Amino acid sequence: MVPDASTATERIVVDRHTGLAIGGYDPVAFYTDGKPVLGRPEFELPYGGAVWRFRNIGNREAFTARPDVYMPQFGGYDPVGIADGVAVAGNPLVFLIMSKRLFLFYDHARLDTFAAGAERIAAAADRKWPGVLRTLSP
Repeated sequence: MVPDASTATERIVVDRHTGLAIGGYDPVAFYTDGKPVLGRPEFELPYGGAVWRFRNIGNREAFTARPDVYMPQFGGYDPVGIADGVAVAGNPLVFLIMSKRLFLFYDHARLDTFAAGAERIAAAADRKWPGVLRTLSP
């Protein structure tokens, strides 16, 4: 069963030329492989206004069952930027899994900033996200 895209509440970082979410990287692979792995076109899934790619059918099925678990936090926007009230697209090559959630960062400096005060920054980003979300185009 394909998840109902109308239930997606977040705006996802999408490449405006390809329509791919998070640069075509497999969101499940961050958890299973511990690193970014490019997905394959034959394992695509449209969801939440984006096209998600997966490296295999199993990862696509895992995402289909629980997109809320595998989607990056804040739609793939950098949590440091969100905490400052600004939507800055995260880079899937600069990531952290914390509390079983995937965070993408603009660069390593922002990852280091987040790591130094993760709970405080994550809480600030959670508070600011609804306001930032309203500024993003549907």
